[in-house]
Amino acid sequence: MIRREYHFQGRVQGVGFRYRCYNIAHQLHLTGFVKNEYDYSVTAEIQGEEAVIEKMIERLFQEPFIQIDHISYKPLDVIKNENTFEVRY
Repeated sequence: MIRREYHFQGRVQGVGFRYRCYNIAHQLHLTGFVKNEYDYSVTAEIQGEEAVIEKMIERLFQEPFIQIDHISYKPLDVIKNENTFEVRY
């Protein structure tokens, strides 16, 4: 079990990115959150098995209308007993 903070740049706002994150995370049983940033990027904290998180990221790259130009991440401490993935505003 790991947790990472991802930072997505590109065409990631106004294209349903957060809701696609939410749906994919639920399908894959991942937890965390996703939110828009003021600089038109998106930040997501994603927690789960590393291979499953990588699967989520791969699926985001395949989504229509989304264009991820740059992605970075950093490791975070796991949040015990977290059981949801949410869209934050």
